[in-house]
Amino acid sequence: MKIIVLEHPRIRSENRFNDIANTPLWSCLMGGYVASALKSAGHEVTLIDCTVNGWDFSRTVDEIMALPPTLLAVNCVYIWENSGAIFDFFQNLRSAGFRGHINLFGFYPTLAYRMILSSSKDVDTICVGECEITVKELASFLEALNATGEIIGLAHRSGEDIRMAGPRAPLRDPDLFDLPLRADGGFRTASILGSRGCYNHCSFCPVPSFYNNGPLWRGRSPENILLEMKALISKGIRNFYFADPNFIGPGKKGKDRTLRLMELIRPLKITFGMETRPEDLDEEILESLVSSGFTSMLLGVESGSSSLLGQLSKGATLNGSERAIALCRSFGIDPEIGFLMFVPDSTLSDLAENLEFLRKNELLNRLDRTANLFSHSHIVLMGTSGYQRYEKEGRLIPAGYMGFEGEIEYTDKRVAWMRDVVVFACHHVLRRSASSDSPIHWRKPQEQGPAKRVNDYLVRIFERLLKNAESFRTLDDPEMVKKDIEKEINGEIYFEQP
Repeated sequence: MKIIVLEHPRIRSENRFNDIANTPLWSCLMGGYVASALKSAGHEVTLIDCTVNGWDFSRTVDEIMALPPTLLAVNCVYIWENSGAIFDFFQNLRSAGFRGHINLFGFYPTLAYRMILSSSKDVDTICVGECEITVKELASFLEALNATGEIIGLAHRSGEDIRMAGPRAPLRDPDLFDLPLRADGGFRTASILGSRGCYNHCSFCPVPSFYNNGPLWRGRSPENILLEMKALISKGIRNFYFADPNFIGPGKKGKDRTLRLMELIRPLKITFGMETRPEDLDEEILESLVSSGFTSMLLGVESGSSSLLGQLSKGATLNGSERAIALCRSFGIDPEIGFLMFVPDSTLSDLAENLEFLRKNELLNRLDRTANLFSHSHIVLMGTSGYQRYEKEGRLIPAGYMGFEGEIEYTDKRVAWMRDVVVFACHHVLRRSASSDSPIHWRKPQEQGPAKRVNDYLVRIFERLLKNAESFRTLDDPEMVKKDIEKEINGEIYFEQP
C-alpha cells in the first residue's frame, strides 16, 4: 500500500517568538520512526519532511496530489497561533480531491484528540500515545478492509461520538523499534533518541500524559544505540544530540547503562550533547561523558525558588542544581539551563530568589543565555497535569488554537506585570540578535562590546522593575514602559543615549 509519512511545514510564531515548549524535542524523530515501522511491514513508504525541503502548505498539497497515497500519516506539531494552517491544509487537500485516509500522530494530537476529531472532519483517525504499532495496525486494516475497525490506541469518530478501544501500553523494550528513517538534509548534527519517557512527572510537561500518565522511562540498550550511531557515521555524521527528555535515566541502572554506552562510543571519536536532570550527575558520570566526546548539556533546573520547585512537581532541590552546575564546569562544560522565570503562583520573593540563584551561579553573564532565562514563562498545555489543576481551580481560560493552551490568572498582579514587561524586553533583544548584521548577533562575542552592555542592561532593568513592584507604587502602564525599554536597549546596542 502506498503511504506518505509527513512532517508538515512549520510557521514561526510571532507571539511565542522564542518559546520551544510547543512539543518535546524528540518530536523531530517521530515521523522517521513511523515511516520505518510502516516500511518494515512491507508498505511503499515515502517520508516527506517539509522542514528540510522548505515546502509551504500550498506546495505540499501539490506534491501529495501528484502521488496520492492510500494513507497520509502526519506528525502533527502544534505551531502556536499558526496551528489553524495545518487544518486548513487538510481541508485544501480534500478540496483538491484527496480521498485517502488522513491519520495524525504525535504529542499535540495525543493530548487533544477529542477536540481535533470534533472540530476537523477532514481528519479520519488519531494515534493516541506511542504510535508505531498503532499506525502499522491501521495500515493493515486499510489494506485489507478499507476500514479502521477497533484498534487499541486509535481514536476515531463514530456518529457524533469520539471512540477509542482503549489506551495502548507503551512497548517495554525500545530496542524492538526499527531505526528511524531520515530525510536527507545534509545535517552536520543528527538527533538521536536513546530512551523514551521520563521517570518524573513535572506538572508542565506533556511527556507523562503522552505515555498514559506514567513515568515509563525505558532506555535502549547501549548496543542498539551504537548500531544507529555507526550507521549515521557511515553517512558522514560526526556530531550527535540525544533528544531524550532524560538521557541518563533513574538510579543505579540508569547510571550503569550510561557508563556502558560511553565505553562503547568512546572509540568512535564523535561529539555529542544531551539533556538530563541535575540529580542524575556525579563525578564518575561526567568524567565518562567528557572522555567520550560530550560537549553540550541542558540541565532542567526550572526554578531558583524551593517553593516553586514543589509546585511544579519537579522532584529536585536547589542544592542539587547548584552542585550539578559546578560539577559540569569543573569538567569544562558550561551548561545551558532549562528555567521558568515566571509561574502563575510566583510571588515577588520567588522572582528575587530566581534572580539571586542565577547571579550566584554565574548564569547572567552572557546575553543569549540571560535573555532566554529571563523570558521563559510557565506554558500550560492541554492534557498536562498543570492544565488539569488550573482548570479544576477555575483559573484557566482556554487560549491558543482550539484552546490547546491555557491562560492562567496570576496570583500576584505585580508578577504578571513584570512578566509582561520583561518578556517583551527579552524578545526585543532576541529578535535583534537573530539578524546577522546586528551588533548583538548571537554568533558574535557575547561577553564584551554591545552584547555585554545589553546583557547588563537586562539585569539592571529586571532589578529596577522588581524594586518598583516591591515598593507598592502604582504600576506604570506596561505599554509605556515597553516603549521606554525599547529605546534604552537600542541605545545600549548603538552607543546612543536613549
